[in-house]
Amino acid sequence: MPITDKSCCYCNPNAWTTDICEDCEKLIDETFPKETRVRTFESGATRDADTDKFDYEGFLSPSVIRRFGKYMHQHRKQSDGNLRDSDNWQKGIPFDQYMKSAKRHFIEWWAVHRGLPPTEELEDTLCAMLFNVQGYLYELLKKEGHKLQ
Repeated sequence: MPITDKSCCYCNPNAWTTDICEDCEKLIDETFPKETRVRTFESGATRDADTDKFDYEGFLSPSVIRRFGKYMHQHRKQSDGNLRDSDNWQKGIPFDQYMKSAKRHFIEWWAVHRGLPPTEELEDTLCAMLFNVQGYLYELLKKEGHKLQ
């Protein structure tokens, strides 16, 4: 059933929903006729089409997520020798700290891209960028009042 307030996943990229507003529902109806909205598999099983669902399997790469997980685990050990919780960053890090760190790592990435010798492993640099972008986005969503998990 279409929703009517512009909190649709197409109209509002900040909406944490797969609900669709009436305007977008109409556009989908015009673009994807009703007869193409049901998939029938060789077995005879049927499922609704997934054209209006987020495709996380396609959006994300398991290889990248694994490498990022390795990076994050390697950086759990603090300078005092203690091991921080894996979700420690979700307690809150100021925007400025994420930005300063991201800029340092971006400069490293850019330098390597331009042919200068790396000062750290490029994969680590990229994982650090991913961490900072993810953390910044997390803080932004929190600030905007999203319920976070």
